[in-house]
Amino acid sequence: KSGRREQIAYTAGFTDRPAEVATIRSDGKNGRILTELNSDVLPYLDMAPIEELKVASSHDGLEIEAWVALPPNFTADGSFPLILEIHGGPFSMYGPFFASEIQRYAAEGYVTVYVNPRGSTGYGEEFAQAIDQAYPGYDYDDLMSVVGELVARKYADPDRLFVTGGSGGGILTAWIVTKTDRFAAAASIKPVINWMTMALAGDIAQFVRRHWIREDPWSNPDAFLKLSPISYVDQVVTPTLVMVGEEDWRTPTWEAEQFYTALKMNDVDTALIRVPGSSHYIAGRPSRLIAKTDNIMGWFAKYDPAKIDEDSEGK
Repeated sequence: KSGRREQIAYTAGFTDRPAEVATIRSDGKNGRILTELNSDVLPYLDMAPIEELKVASSHDGLEIEAWVALPPNFTADGSFPLILEIHGGPFSMYGPFFASEIQRYAAEGYVTVYVNPRGSTGYGEEFAQAIDQAYPGYDYDDLMSVVGELVARKYADPDRLFVTGGSGGGILTAWIVTKTDRFAAAASIKPVINWMTMALAGDIAQFVRRHWIREDPWSNPDAFLKLSPISYVDQVVTPTLVMVGEEDWRTPTWEAEQFYTALKMNDVDTALIRVPGSSHYIAGRPSRLIAKTDNIMGWFAKYDPAKIDEDSEGK
């Protein structure tokens, strides 16, 4: 009222460095970055360049947005390994901003793509609600369409594809390996594997039952099982790592354990990692973030055809 312009403080995001504290005037003028929190480190690092990608879904032509982090010395020659990283939520979204895991994967030589399939926020209500009572569903086609586009552009070797994701990304990773053998290896992190057990024992049990499935497990078990990776585990041939925190009550340990046990029973290469003391936020400490990404990349390296060939030649 006095004519003064109020200052708004916010966290400013960037593709190549963590967020900084910034201010801008209420009229949109005089914006400035106040901090340089990593200026002692960033000048000595080669951060992965980020490219935006928009692809029509093979299911219905819906436009799907994604970003690709490129590794050092990248050339589109069809030789690089690729990691598909899938977000959780599912009501969440990626964007062109810094992410430690994405940068780590790219720094280790992986073309790393992160996608907003249908069900993600940020594209309107219809887009977000497209997975209502259909999750997982056609979001699978969205993700595979993006991977297919990158292979077509020779950003990745079609024999060196890997997939991982946590929580909602964990269930989609598990779902993917029940539908295709296209990936050389997978890492399903803190997944939902069985919607029936989630609706009976997870900390969001009643939310799952009332709002997501909208059925009772005892009266309509098929409504839960038809959307559960456990129902199709006999179709999996992809070596699949499973990881979960021991104090995760959102997607509890028994979810990951069900998939691990079923994979073992079906003679599929698998490993189960239980992180002591960890909640659903499995990478909540820097040491755990490092351990998580180390284990995922170690698993992928074990099944990377190029690395297997190198080891064979070395012998």
